Amino acid sequence: MASSQLKELIDLLARESYFERTVTLSSGRTSNYYLDCRRTLMLPRGAFLAGELLIDLVTAAGVAQVGGMAAAAIPVTDAILAAAFRRNLELTGFFVRKQTKQHGLQQRIEGAFRAGVATAIVEDTVTTGGSSVDAAAAAREAGADVTCVIALVDRGEGGAEAFAKAGLAYRFLVSADDLRLAHERLKQSR
Repeated sequence: MASSQLKELIDLLARESYFERTVTLSSGRTSNYYLDCRRTLMLPRGAFLAGELLIDLVTAAGVAQVGGMAAAAIPVTDAILAAAFRRNLELTGFFVRKQTKQHGLQQRIEGAFRAGVATAIVEDTVTTGGSSVDAAAAAREAGADVTCVIALVDRGEGGAEAFAKAGLAYRFLVSADDLRLAHERLKQSR
């Protein structure tokens, strides 16, 4: 992993996706900061950098497919798949709906999902890990061999423990502390 690319991604996340204000998280917890990684992942350079850096974690995990809970995991999955294509790697992607779709094919898991293959659940930001554990359970129920969770950002608020309890290895690219420090540095340089 190129340290210059990692620094650039951290700075981009700190500038575009890190907000200091009181918010209620999906876990129900209150926080004095919020991370909206989609703001970075929906920028061409942000998607490129995230994909190039996360594909190294995916490759090291030895999985054949990646996916996670809609909507947060979709841009992460897309970035990883684009990087896999650039490197000529075989990898498929999918996303898990909170509920089974009531029309069309009436599926809970959408995309190029394959049962019976090693699978990583991907996430933009992990707090308590609840949505990733739910996505892993759905993928396992559909026949995937879910081995790990890979996140862009870890908030350090219980996700690692939840994954260990669910029998999942856990890897992440950057911590919320990395982003907080970069945010402060960028603020002082203005």
